[in-house]
Amino acid sequence: MSFSASRMLLRTPQIGRIAVRHASTTSEAANAASNAASKATSQASQGLSKVQSSAESGISKAAGAAGSALNSIGGRTGQVISFVQSMIPPTVYYGKVGLELAKIVARGQKMSPPNVQTFQTYGQNLLSAVKNPGANSPSNPFQAMRNIGTSQLITAGVVAAEMIGFFTVGEMFAKKPSSAATQIQTPSSGPASNPQLFDHDDDSQPSNRKRKRGSEPVSASLDFFGGGASAKEREHDSGDDQPRLQQEQALVPSALSAEERKQLLGRHKVKLTLFHQSSEAPAKKRKKEKGDKDKKQSKKSAEQATPLYPAPVEDFNTLGPRYRISKALLRNIKDNGYSTTTEVQLAALPLLLGSRADLLSPDQTPSEGQEEASVLDVDLLSIAPTGSGKTLAFMIPLIHALVLSRRSQPQAGPQAIILAPTKELASQIANEGRKLALNTAIRITNVRKGMHLGSDQPTSTDVSEKDIPPVKADILVSTPAALKNAIGDAQTSSHALSQIRFLILDEADVLLDPLFRDQTLGVWNALSNPNLRLGFWSATMGSNIEELVKATIKSRAETLSGASTSPVPIAPFVRLVVGLKDSAVPNVDHRLIYAATEQGKLMALRQLLHPTSTGVDKQPVVRAPFLIFTQTIERAVALHSELLYDIPAEAGGISRIAVLHSDLSDTARDHVMTRFRKGEVWILITTDLLSRGVDFRGINAVVNYDAPSSAAAYVHRVGRTGRAGREGGVALTYYTDDDVASIKTVANIIVASQKQRGAAGGTTNIQQWLLDALPTPSKRDKQQLKKRGIETRRSASGKDTKTGKPKARISTKSGYIRKLENNRKGAVAASRNPQESGDASDSGESFDGFEE
Repeated sequence: MSFSASRMLLRTPQIGRIAVRHASTTSEAANAASNAASKATSQASQGLSKVQSSAESGISKAAGAAGSALNSIGGRTGQVISFVQSMIPPTVYYGKVGLELAKIVARGQKMSPPNVQTFQTYGQNLLSAVKNPGANSPSNPFQAMRNIGTSQLITAGVVAAEMIGFFTVGEMFAKKPSSAATQIQTPSSGPASNPQLFDHDDDSQPSNRKRKRGSEPVSASLDFFGGGASAKEREHDSGDDQPRLQQEQALVPSALSAEERKQLLGRHKVKLTLFHQSSEAPAKKRKKEKGDKDKKQSKKSAEQATPLYPAPVEDFNTLGPRYRISKALLRNIKDNGYSTTTEVQLAALPLLLGSRADLLSPDQTPSEGQEEASVLDVDLLSIAPTGSGKTLAFMIPLIHALVLSRRSQPQAGPQAIILAPTKELASQIANEGRKLALNTAIRITNVRKGMHLGSDQPTSTDVSEKDIPPVKADILVSTPAALKNAIGDAQTSSHALSQIRFLILDEADVLLDPLFRDQTLGVWNALSNPNLRLGFWSATMGSNIEELVKATIKSRAETLSGASTSPVPIAPFVRLVVGLKDSAVPNVDHRLIYAATEQGKLMALRQLLHPTSTGVDKQPVVRAPFLIFTQTIERAVALHSELLYDIPAEAGGISRIAVLHSDLSDTARDHVMTRFRKGEVWILITTDLLSRGVDFRGINAVVNYDAPSSAAAYVHRVGRTGRAGREGGVALTYYTDDDVASIKTVANIIVASQKQRGAAGGTTNIQQWLLDALPTPSKRDKQQLKKRGIETRRSASGKDTKTGKPKARISTKSGYIRKLENNRKGAVAASRNPQESGDASDSGESFDGFEE
């Protein structure tokens, strides 16, 4: 309706009167409602004020009446009420202390700091009663303390308990891990309480074997054994060190019988064999005749092998009184945290520290006047699991022998050589040796590029070589190639190596493998000392390597005997085996996982980095840090680029993953190793470069992304975890269809390790049907696999010439997507150089597409 129409309607008389009447009625109703509301509000406020005033007066009157009633109550009821009132604040305080103590026990947390004000409030009465006993109290303070009230003593006890719990008990329980943390134990949790792999059941049982007559501590002035110290040391020991000598003499264990030694070594699964050699000059070489004669000779030599049961060294503290080890060496052993010997150490130390007479007749007492040359008087071949302390087993006798020789006949120049296959292992051996040789005047040098051996004035006229000082050390640690470069020509070699008395090959099976054999044998044969003593150490040692060692020892003795007038004797040759020969560490959870293809392996590895699924067949728990092994350097670099951004930035991002291989410079390799040892790198991708000897004690897992090419490679790879008896390590091995023909060797190693641990069925999930289904590789296939690996993984592109299969790539992209990317790249390259592409088309050459 428009405005004009509404005006016309209002001008109508009837309609206008009706509208005015309704408007007046509405205004009157509104005024009446507002007046009623104001009256109700005023009445309500008056009522509330009256109620509040009456309630306040009632409460005050009730409180006054209650107070007067309590004050008027007397007798026992009043005493009870007053006692309850007085006990309310102490009860609150004692309840707080009780809650703190419960928090310590239940949650393993620290207590809150004690409240000084509360202590003064409830302990002040006790202090005042002790300080001011009063006029009627006795003068004796003990009597005054006996007169103190029981409530005050309780208060003092609770406060003292809180103080003690805060400073001692709270700290002790705070260091104790929670129950959830103790369920999962990893190698990075800390060192194992017992570094031994076997015979753990007998550790807690005390030895109740009686000491034999004559084994009691004797006077320090009496030296029944002799030969251990010089006259000056005996004069010094006879004075102020008598209590110390008595303590050391008490540490010497009583002599064990042959049967007891045999049982003890058997419990630790240690087997020693002595191979008798003729002490006369070996005969000249003869031509090989028939194979039957060779077999008869081998059987005859096998019959000459006899078992040995030396008295084991179960504790490093017994080395001092038993073998007269120098104080500095003993102190270094203790400072580095070594107390209990491992299996290889308890058997190797008595062999290398004792004399040859003790070896051949262990039941006899060492004769007086034992010479220092008797130390390290055998050639030892030791086979022990990875991480069992082989470095310490040969380094302690070596340093001890050099200390004794320095006392009697000081000699200039190097006295011992330790060879290792990699620079990382050589650097590690040198560092461990320096820790043990601290303050013993024995110098240990890691031979690197640019060093040279020889006299102070080299014969070369090159000015640059004259500026380089010669290496002055007692022990040289090096790789065969670095030592060969440092020696130089034949004249320098003969002069520099003429005084070498000890040669130790760490990872001897690799050093005597065809890859390093010529270099190692070259160094070995260049040592012209007729009294050279040898040591061969590794976790795996084939029978061919052992035969090569024996043949080389014999041929070298024949050569030296022919060049000299007197025959060169051959030292006793001893073989030491711990556990099963060529077996993996038993304290590691071994897993064999089928991934089908290369993409399956990459997806399984990413699931380890980002575990999301939970089910019946759960993936093993893998915690950083861990190692990933690949077959080639190219695959290691490719895997590193694939996983580079899998770690979120909040956790460190790309700085937490690194790659290490032999193509890197020495500086870059040292930098990566340092970051990994410090914990800055969590995931390290590498090749078999780090599979030998390198000691990472906190490695929680080893992932074989590419299956190892031999049983020895698997043993050394998985040996990077579970070092020194640490539990909780995990070893994962992925295999694809290309590995099925050769994976049975790895499966047999896993089953043997599982049986060695004593768990039938166990956690390896390798069933018998799988072992029966896997094909057994032939000897030729094993040799070819060890030499070249899986052919499809040797290159990143192309096809295998034998099988025709495409080369395996580490990538999640399909072949079709890679083909499109290659075509796009080719189109871009052709657009940038149209002239070259036109010339190629005009020449009539056919285009077969881009390489996939």
